[in-house]
Amino acid sequence: MQDNETKHYIDSLHYDLELTGKYTKTLGIQVFQKFKPNIPIDCFILLDTISCNPGICQRDLARLILKDRANTGRSLDILEKEGFVHRYNDTKNNRLVRKMEITEEGKKFLQKATEYFLPIKEQIDTIITEEEERLVRDILKKLRDGIENLIEKQI
Repeated sequence: MQDNETKHYIDSLHYDLELTGKYTKTLGIQVFQKFKPNIPIDCFILLDTISCNPGICQRDLARLILKDRANTGRSLDILEKEGFVHRYNDTKNNRLVRKMEITEEGKKFLQKATEYFLPIKEQIDTIITEEEERLVRDILKKLRDGIENLIEKQI
């Protein structure tokens, strides 16, 4: 395509990013379903994120996983019912907040699930090199930062 031609949606970076996101999500769901879990994949993502961020509050967790607080709360209810997370009251900036941490049962579940994802991760790691992954991440961060600046200018 020449520079002076109009780019259409399917010729855009946005389309490529969205399509790649859909493929990776579909692959993750397929692998996760083979594991035959008793929780949805969104709960697994939450559990994994909590394991990396013990003591995180629901607001920060929702922001980190790009979900709203209501959805996050429903998923946390499922995880708590399964015994995978423990929620407790604490204070943050002199305010009462609900924080959470992963339980031993949650750690065991996460370890088993991770074993299912490991072979796929190893296959994906052969598609691009570590250097290419770093480059893609750097470019995506640059793009996000630029878009964030555009959004703030529009408001």
